[in-house]
Amino acid sequence: MSLRAIHFGIAGAVALSVAGGAAFWYASQQQTRTAADRLVTVDAATCQPNAITVPGGQRSFEIVNASDRPIEWEILNGVMVVAERENIAPGFRANLQVALAPGEYAMTCGLLSNPRGTLTVTASDEAAAAASEVTLRKFLGPLSEYRVYLVMQGNAAVTSAETLRDAIAKGDLDAARAAWRQARLPYRRIEPLAYRISDLKNAIDPNAAYLQGRENDPGFTGYHRIEYGLFAQNSTDGLQPVADKLVADLRDLAARLKAMPLDPALLTALPGDMAGQLAQAQVPQGESPYAGNELQDFQASLEGIAKLADLLRQVAASVDPRLDRDLARDLQTAQDGVRALQAQHASYHDVPPQARQTLAADLTRLSDSFGRLQPVIGIN
Repeated sequence: MSLRAIHFGIAGAVALSVAGGAAFWYASQQQTRTAADRLVTVDAATCQPNAITVPGGQRSFEIVNASDRPIEWEILNGVMVVAERENIAPGFRANLQVALAPGEYAMTCGLLSNPRGTLTVTASDEAAAAASEVTLRKFLGPLSEYRVYLVMQGNAAVTSAETLRDAIAKGDLDAARAAWRQARLPYRRIEPLAYRISDLKNAIDPNAAYLQGRENDPGFTGYHRIEYGLFAQNSTDGLQPVADKLVADLRDLAARLKAMPLDPALLTALPGDMAGQLAQAQVPQGESPYAGNELQDFQASLEGIAKLADLLRQVAASVDPRLDRDLARDLQTAQDGVRALQAQHASYHDVPPQARQTLAADLTRLSDSFGRLQPVIGIN
């Protein structure tokens, strides 16, 4: 065979390889794009489309960030957050799966100040079957116990915020910083349910990145506004009204949590959703950019998740012992990972990307294990 023919053969093989790779990439992209029930593109000002209709049941959404800012996308039922994806970077996509009952919902579209879209969920056989599968009797004990936990931690959040307010009133920067770190912890333990109350969440725990004016936005209130003053501006100046409002908002939150209806489907969804939020948004990028105390926050979050896990495992253990063991193992792995990082790093600013990725993977595995609970214990 001539050298020229060999060259032609090699070139042809390379072309076929490139073409095959391109075909595989195109097919995988098409599969990714068609896997979701709906594709939602969020630009600087709105969602596209801004009005969506889907049948009730387990639905999936793919959210594309076409803006130049990190965004969060939420499905809201009144002020209640049904599901959300946070910290979607510019140019990136995120997938969201959620069980939707028939009704009218709102969608947040990027910045909190942007107009909201609408999501209409129509009746379906799938939604009707899911509603009929919930059995309340076996959840009566866990629901009651979680109610008590919410009341106790809600009251603790108010008390610790009052301590923070008092330190700020005295102008004692060191005491206020220590009080701020402690004030975060009871809120993080009840955040699996608290974050679903959108109006209070946006007052108590807004992230400056999601606000038009960032740190100078009038909507920048609550924990992170105080954090910014204490740890970035190194001062208590101007924080007294913010602290007063935080106390008032936490009192409102405690009252709402005490009165909020709880049902098996909600209780089952909470821990996996929270573990997923940690894995996808908070662990990779951080949550407290000025204080760097995320590891303490993550430990408190896992304590709240562990409380829910203990209650749900009471229901699941006799039905699926393997899942019970997996939940215990995955929760322990995530808790051990946080404790190990605490022993190695005084600030989350010092935690390297690889260690964050490992912790995020552990939390994703935990979230996936919680996701197996619903069909096992009779909730679709």
